[in-house]
Amino acid sequence: MTASTPRRAVLVAALAVATAATAAGVPGGSASAAARPTPRAAGRTVDNRFWYSFAHWLAGTHKGTTAVGGARPGLEIRTAAGRTEYADPHTGRKSVWEYATWTSPVHRSTVPATEAIASWNARTPAGTWIQIELRGTYTDGSPTPWYVMGRWASGDRDIRRTSVDGQTDGKSTVWTDTLAVDAPAAAAGLRIADWQLRLTLHRKPGADRGPTVWLAGAMVSDVPDRFTVPASAPAAPSGRAHELEVPRYSQETHAGQYPEYDNGGEAWCSPTSSQMIIEYWGGKASDTALTWVNPRYADPQVCHAARSTYDAAYKGCGNWPFNPAYAATYRGLAGVVTRLTAMSDLETLVRAGIPAITSQSFRTEELTGAGYGTAGHLMTVIGFTAAGDVIANDPNSPDNPAVRRVYKRSEWETIWLRTKRHAAAGKVASGTGGICYLYFPAALGAAHAAALTAVGVL
Repeated sequence: MTASTPRRAVLVAALAVATAATAAGVPGGSASAAARPTPRAAGRTVDNRFWYSFAHWLAGTHKGTTAVGGARPGLEIRTAAGRTEYADPHTGRKSVWEYATWTSPVHRSTVPATEAIASWNARTPAGTWIQIELRGTYTDGSPTPWYVMGRWASGDRDIRRTSVDGQTDGKSTVWTDTLAVDAPAAAAGLRIADWQLRLTLHRKPGADRGPTVWLAGAMVSDVPDRFTVPASAPAAPSGRAHELEVPRYSQETHAGQYPEYDNGGEAWCSPTSSQMIIEYWGGKASDTALTWVNPRYADPQVCHAARSTYDAAYKGCGNWPFNPAYAATYRGLAGVVTRLTAMSDLETLVRAGIPAITSQSFRTEELTGAGYGTAGHLMTVIGFTAAGDVIANDPNSPDNPAVRRVYKRSEWETIWLRTKRHAAAGKVASGTGGICYLYFPAALGAAHAAALTAVGVL
């Protein structure tokens, strides 16, 4: 339930320290290099840019990579650009790999950003893996380093899937899956004005094929600090409910199982939510994929989801982009991490048949009917009642039948969209500001495409 708690607490503390340091004139955070204002699209706080079409993959800079067409266009290795040795920090194994790279065009964001989160969808058969990096340009004109946003493979035999700790340039820092400007509230107002991705595809030397990347990009944002969110009116006509038939899985069913993956099922809110929506779209883990799971365990696919999203550096299953990347390993599925800005966005998606996985934090008394409080928890929004209240599959439930819940609209709106909150002891803590995972068919129908366009993802 609280798999993402340590990372978010550290991020908030670091931002507070950095802000204070900048105000005091600490080197690297002073206002001597005045930030250049970047025009913001009216009212926008979130900007998404994803590459996924054949034309997208033709663009950018190729070093050994090539665009491939077909029903699902992608990026592959044409010829190796070189070889490199990778020492896996989690296993101690050193291995030599062939690699090729693709660097995206520079994307000038409509939102000068304080945070960036990458997403990717890829096929990584045995003997392959990918690295995703992001480099930005600050509003003072200086560049960030190439930050590693993930080293990823669908399996864990060749390398251990991992984020990379300790990346900073004194102006921004990568916190597991989130690149954040260190002092966004400082007088200089430093932001990330533009950015680009670099994908490095790896394969064993001499192999004929490597990984295929189908989608890559990022969401950047500058969500204003807020403790509360004004209540909104339901978007649907009065008296009409809408609910999607999404499978129900409880993380608590797996309490104590496989503690090597984030201390067991009681922390698996993210992969449990992911598995619900994967199966809503028809995805199913093969019997072969599940042979490692104890046959006495119910819902073995949830155990498999936890293993397949586990971040060996973070030591948890709540790495945000690792979950959509796992979802996209199922045939015909795509997934991204984004931020939505209003309850109406969720309503638009649900009415189009797209459920959403949302991240929220709250005290027990802030969400009527939950019966618990949390510093960070993922749920699946599957519908809205006639009165506009939220119908959610909450994995923090004692069993599968109890997963379906109805939560008050105004309460949900605040705990999901706010960026600041008061924890149980009164201390100021962080909120996620509308973070969500969206999974949808790679071959989009008209209704799905229209909804994703309406909420700013496409």
